[in-house]
Amino acid sequence: MIRISINCLFLFYLLCSSFVNGLEGQEDNSKSVHSKSDLWLHYSGLDGPGKGKHVVLIAAEQEYRSEQSMPMLAKVLSNHHGFDCTVLFSVNEKGEVDPTVPAPFKDKEKRHNIPGLKHLAKADCVIWISRFMHLPQEQMQFFYDYFDSGKPLIALRTANHGFWGGLKYKKEGKNVSLRKMLGGTFMGHHGGWHREATRGVIVPENRKHPILIGVGDIWGTSDVYRCHDDKNPFPDDCTSLVLGQPLINLEKDAPPNTNKVPLPVAWTKTWTGNKGKTSKIFHFTMGSARDLGNGGVRRMTVNAVYW
Repeated sequence: MIRISINCLFLFYLLCSSFVNGLEGQEDNSKSVHSKSDLWLHYSGLDGPGKGKHVVLIAAEQEYRSEQSMPMLAKVLSNHHGFDCTVLFSVNEKGEVDPTVPAPFKDKEKRHNIPGLKHLAKADCVIWISRFMHLPQEQMQFFYDYFDSGKPLIALRTANHGFWGGLKYKKEGKNVSLRKMLGGTFMGHHGGWHREATRGVIVPENRKHPILIGVGDIWGTSDVYRCHDDKNPFPDDCTSLVLGQPLINLEKDAPPNTNKVPLPVAWTKTWTGNKGKTSKIFHFTMGSARDLGNGGVRRMTVNAVYW
């Protein structure tokens, strides 16, 4: 059972329409075979360049409707690109996909639960969005092992504050922060939270980057995060692809808020874990369900799987 309000169902309808209409003319005369356990979903890939590769998508946050967008993104990747996809969710005590389970601000002993993280061991790529997950150690270990695997990681929106109390992952005996691994972390809302949408501005010198192939319009209702400051500047080992310009409201054609400069919202870097294997990292601080209704946001995310 998935707990979804009437408003969420309406959003789900809009997103389904947007995803279907935004597939750039690709025809779908067949359907991928999809199966599920009681607690996660699996979509078998059709023919395509991703055939034989496995993408795991993780939806584990309370604000941005990833429990709706990650299955739709998995269907795009399986039907139109051939990837086998497994979608994992955070669930409540009844085993229901439930985005209303809060972050442990009040009850610090509360633990979240993401069943099926064992699938990370056989993943070829992970698309991950979580927010303040307080997971048991045995579940966190699956993340740590993946961080050491040398395989690519696509971190969306709230992933940069994805775990309660920070990341307890160590390299060479020293704690590693999400800021260090991903190249930035949430430091506040630069754009107005739930008030100012984001228009993506491609960094001209990186226009030919593979993640930006075929990308034109980039827009979403999620606001621009501030992930860097004078003390923690944009890292030298990161390549900025897109800047986010806050708009004056949530409308797509709204003018920019000229009082706010654009800040990085999409960048790449690498991470070398404890086994000496190097992973490609793509961090995109957009990526809400409504953002993924935009063709540019969606194409960047799909392109990153190939990068």
